[in-house]
Amino acid sequence: MMENRRVMMNKTTNLLQLEEHMYPLVDVKTPNVFRNLFPYEEVPKIAFNDRIVPHHMPDDIWITDTTFRDGQQSRAPYSTEQIVTIYDYLHRLGGPNGKIRQCEFFLYSKKDRDAVEKCMERGYQFPEVTSWIRANKKDFELVRDMGMKETGILVSCSDYHIFYKMKMSRREAMEHYLSVIKECLETGVSPRCHLEDITRADIYGYVIPFCLELMKLMEEYKIPIKVRCCDTMGYGVNYAGAVIPRSVQGIIYGIMTHAGVPSELIEWHGHNDFYKAVTNATTAWLYGASGVNCSLFGIGERTGNTPLEAMVFEYAQLRGSLDGMDTRVITELKEYYEKEIGYHIPSRTPFVGDNFNVTRAGIHADGLLKNEEIYNIFDTEKFLNRPVLVAVSNTSGLAGIAHWINTYYQLPEERRVTKDQPLVKMVKEWVDHEYESGRVTVLTNDELTEVIAECCAKLDYDL
Repeated sequence: MMENRRVMMNKTTNLLQLEEHMYPLVDVKTPNVFRNLFPYEEVPKIAFNDRIVPHHMPDDIWITDTTFRDGQQSRAPYSTEQIVTIYDYLHRLGGPNGKIRQCEFFLYSKKDRDAVEKCMERGYQFPEVTSWIRANKKDFELVRDMGMKETGILVSCSDYHIFYKMKMSRREAMEHYLSVIKECLETGVSPRCHLEDITRADIYGYVIPFCLELMKLMEEYKIPIKVRCCDTMGYGVNYAGAVIPRSVQGIIYGIMTHAGVPSELIEWHGHNDFYKAVTNATTAWLYGASGVNCSLFGIGERTGNTPLEAMVFEYAQLRGSLDGMDTRVITELKEYYEKEIGYHIPSRTPFVGDNFNVTRAGIHADGLLKNEEIYNIFDTEKFLNRPVLVAVSNTSGLAGIAHWINTYYQLPEERRVTKDQPLVKMVKEWVDHEYESGRVTVLTNDELTEVIAECCAKLDYDL
């Protein structure tokens, strides 16, 4: 056995490595549900063995989108027009280098297919239109006939799913999945294998042996086969030395190193059940996955998916550049969702909430008025068309109120109000009266806009 294993040069470390593709399927008779880590009547446990794997950032990383698939499973369906409009926004956001690489769509209904056709008519190279279908030959042919090159296929990989949902053994499940994937390959369509519930799966006893079989099929058919690591329940953790199957870096390392799946064919799909969606997706990038799968504003099953807008800024922080992504489109999308779709984004949501760059504390407001870098994360006006705001309170003064009006209404230089104008003085009188009457909380945007509108009417003044 040792003589048949190849010695290869690792281009990242420039060291010779011995291939370790020696992971046969472990076909257990009873399911391994890692009850020591997932005792259902207790909070799940994070255990450590201090086995550290190396960073392996791919040469190229990107974002893929599931707004129209997983994102649509948790809300009222988008209309065809809304899907096409959002797709246009994503194309602009991803920029000329296509950093938003793909959008995945359902193909079940005529409305879904109409949306796909209209998006494909746009002729964009990126985001590429891809699908998610039921695993049968008829649907593979539908994908091919619609001119799509790739489709997602559900291949649940934990014993929770294999034994309890599918009522199969591991070998039966693997053979079933491989037969379905062969059907997909026979139609000339590239399969994207969604390894559902990977953070509760037997990584070395099932996932890696399965991925090894996928790589054999890829070699046979000369068609790319992607592996999507689906943290379906949000159990993944990014802590160094944590044990699999909860270790994100352990999963990526195993699939890449022991199953031989190249980075460009590995994708991470995470959920936010334990508030770890963003850090887990970033960790997947750091340890070898080229793709992270996201949805706009994190909209998805239960607590949602990895927010796409978050990973745009994670990308910029890791690479030192936006590589052509137009982040101002994020604000346009926020406004479209709120005004046209009627979706309310919580006010403190990073990058998109109404209050994400609003300073309320009096001492903070004083510092920000002197220099906005003190309390603003970056130039939010430049990157998001969202100038920093100082909330109005009893400590704001005329200057603070004038600043609020100028920034909230985004008044151009020639129309900006000053602290000695009648409008500002009238608003301050109202503010002073509020606090003299016993108020202790800051004023909301809705309150201020209503008062300002009344004052403008009295003064016959137009902002």
